[in-house]
Amino acid sequence: MCGIAGKLNLKFKPDLNLARQIKVMNTLQTHRGPDGEGYWIQRNHFLGFGHRRLSIIDLASGSQPMTDDYKCTITFNGEIYNYRDLKKSLALFYKFKTSSDTEVILAAYNKWGSDCVQHLRGMFAFAIWDEMTQTLFCARDRFGIKPFYYTTQNSNFIFASEAKALLPFLSSIKTDIQALKDYFAFQFCLGEKTLFQQVLQLEPAHYLIIKNNQIKIKKYWEVNFKIDWQHDEKYFQNQVQQLLNDSIRYHLQSDVEVGAYLSGGLDSSLIATLAQKHLKQKKIQVFNGKFSLNNEYDESKYAQALARKNHSQLWEIDIKARDFIKNINKVIYHLDYPVGGPGSFPQYQVSQFASKHLKVVLGGQGGDEIFGGYVRYLLAYFEQCIKGAIDGTMNSGNFVVTYASIIPNLAILKNYQPLMQEFWSDELFGSRDRRYFKLINRANNLHQEINWELLEPYSAFQNFQKIFWASNVEKESYFDSMTHFDFKTLLPALLQVEDRMSMAHGLESRVPFLDHPLIELVATIPANIKFANGELKHLLRSTFSSLLPPMIANRQDKMGFPVPLSEWLKGELKEYVTDIFTTAKAKIREYLNPQFDIRSLMQNEGQYSRKVWGLLSLELWQQEFHDKANYYNNLLKHPK
Repeated sequence: MCGIAGKLNLKFKPDLNLARQIKVMNTLQTHRGPDGEGYWIQRNHFLGFGHRRLSIIDLASGSQPMTDDYKCTITFNGEIYNYRDLKKSLALFYKFKTSSDTEVILAAYNKWGSDCVQHLRGMFAFAIWDEMTQTLFCARDRFGIKPFYYTTQNSNFIFASEAKALLPFLSSIKTDIQALKDYFAFQFCLGEKTLFQQVLQLEPAHYLIIKNNQIKIKKYWEVNFKIDWQHDEKYFQNQVQQLLNDSIRYHLQSDVEVGAYLSGGLDSSLIATLAQKHLKQKKIQVFNGKFSLNNEYDESKYAQALARKNHSQLWEIDIKARDFIKNINKVIYHLDYPVGGPGSFPQYQVSQFASKHLKVVLGGQGGDEIFGGYVRYLLAYFEQCIKGAIDGTMNSGNFVVTYASIIPNLAILKNYQPLMQEFWSDELFGSRDRRYFKLINRANNLHQEINWELLEPYSAFQNFQKIFWASNVEKESYFDSMTHFDFKTLLPALLQVEDRMSMAHGLESRVPFLDHPLIELVATIPANIKFANGELKHLLRSTFSSLLPPMIANRQDKMGFPVPLSEWLKGELKEYVTDIFTTAKAKIREYLNPQFDIRSLMQNEGQYSRKVWGLLSLELWQQEFHDKANYYNNLLKHPK
């Protein structure tokens, strides 16, 4: 796990300042690799690579950038979990000099060219310079676990693991208006956009090739929701059990100790349990963050129950409002730009705590998106079931979960009545795409606060539709359309949080649910098995519930990583947040209407509303990067 950077002059013109520029990018990403750094400059000085190293595998000889006998040079961030298997087959023609997975990528590239990515099982972002063909090959893993940002400036292609490392090369730091509208709608950006104008991200499952002054981008993998109607639930249980255990075995490969996050929910509890079983007698260290404000936010009892059952070593950290004041600016800085919900803050705290004990942790990210764990799926499906019962279309292909069968699971909606009232306030029984968009659209409640005229005419909904109705999802499955959208958009946003909050402290976070053989299987499972009777994550529960304490296996009140932000805003954070929005610069942000009143907004903030969080994150981002533009612009002139 590392930080990568590089700069290529597309016209192959030499740059005598290249080494200094690479060093600036490395410095801005020091936190990603506290164990060392490396540089490589092509002999004609038109290309340079940088690397910051966090040593996990082959501690002695895995330094980067790495050049092989075929004159290929790589800078790589991530882990290739099947590297030992690949090495055995590639050793027939390639002479290995190290024990690292980095060199296996070089060997795979020499063997298969751009198709090398098809053989890699893991999380990765890398760039390879092929001196023989004068080609730059860059790739990102299938799910977007590892980041890859780039920009083109004055015939230069510049890339890095974090967007902040590209800012010194921009002519000016500006907000991308289309990305901003995405952010207001989803609290993340769609496609290759970022909130920084001129800074793009290589999308998950894509690679990029630069040759003869031309940049070409290609998708190399897709998940296909082609439903397998030939097998029953027992068959899929066996397959899921085998594939997830395989993934755990791969993800435990390391030359340093591996621990796990433990929130008390189904996903993290299952990952920690399976990891403990694979480690056998060795106690796994698990880490939990809690809020002692009241029982509603304190989920530590679930983590404690699992730790007792597995005989794991549990470490707990109690997170306070003062921690928010102390660290929220650091959270936004490390995120590069605001994304996702307030869970990034406790994730930062727990990662910081875990980094004091070890260098690698396993997490449960991905379980909700692939197995169907969000309550909104149940709410959306419930509406369609009522519609089907009224229309007499209950048994058509769209309604694999019936109105009658879903009723016993509706108790989970108890804490979501404000969301239900908003959802059913208009357009009841409308088209499935519009109804799901309404459920996830966070701009629904942003009316007077935002200057919407600035953001026209771009339509976030039209771009949403392209993903919701994608050709790789069979149109009759509402459940698959919803989970597919979240898998392609929300999941990469959450993985950005996972990567940045862990790497802020030199900690590697691994996500065993996101192993492509498992994902490819789950995509084929009928919704009436994955979502039987409207039970969220039914297949995962039915497969593994015997391994978990009943209070975890059967709980229905898990709400992600709940943060008591609304309570804090009315108390300990009230003055702090008010001061942030009453600075001279905050009052003249173009996207905010002059009548915007933060005090009123905080006073009326709902328990799980993200309105203040979304606006606060955006303002702190403006202060951290836009208001400090001169600092970034001067880094190349006066590097530290």
